[in-house]
Amino acid sequence: MSTALTGPSSSKASRVIGLLALASTAILLLVGLVLSPPEVDQADSVRLMYIHVPSAIASLYLAFGVTFIGSVIYLRTQSTFWDLMAHAGAEIGVMFCAFVLLTGMLWGRPTWGVYWQWDPRLTSTVISFVLYLGYLAVRKMDLDPAVRSRRAAILGIISFANLIIVRYSVQWWRSLHQGNTVGRDTQMDGLILFSFFWGILTFTLIFTWLLIHRFRLAWYEHQAGATSLDDAIAARRAERTPPLAGEAL
Repeated sequence: MSTALTGPSSSKASRVIGLLALASTAILLLVGLVLSPPEVDQADSVRLMYIHVPSAIASLYLAFGVTFIGSVIYLRTQSTFWDLMAHAGAEIGVMFCAFVLLTGMLWGRPTWGVYWQWDPRLTSTVISFVLYLGYLAVRKMDLDPAVRSRRAAILGIISFANLIIVRYSVQWWRSLHQGNTVGRDTQMDGLILFSFFWGILTFTLIFTWLLIHRFRLAWYEHQAGATSLDDAIAARRAERTPPLAGEAL
């Protein structure tokens, strides 16, 4: 049986991470919007990269990675901890993925001349967004909790496979989307490169803080549901218990 989780949804560790995320966000805004110079080709639109790429890493790799790992472990162990962790990761990942699509559209307008193209990278990212929305929909289905968690875990594993397509879509097909932002051929340096990596750090901290809180909230909800079920079973058993001799009927 799981140990009861009581108290606030925050902890000392989460408060420290939250403060670090807040401070890191302030630095990112200062460096990314004020101190770093415009890029030669992209001009000021390069500033979107400081949040677009980090949010993609937070959703496609961190959040959905947690969902994948949690789903695999749940199917092997039936662990409530990992089931709820997978759910928390998917919710945060969907939020970040929507942010990726929005910032990508804003970047596409000055770069491509349109907000949207059915480019392989964009299309595969939308498919991932829809798949994980489906995952969350399964989580809301009125099913036996064990059946619901098992179906969600299977979908969480299947959905992760599409992320491989997202990752390599630029290499596999002709794409308008630029290739890897950082590599041996990168032309970023100075404050532009610093802002990029600081954005990754910032979004990692934000993701970690959100994951802790969403998981603890999910654990509270699980405990409340389990308590309600225990009370209902106890009440039902009490109704079926025959009265003792001498008691009024």
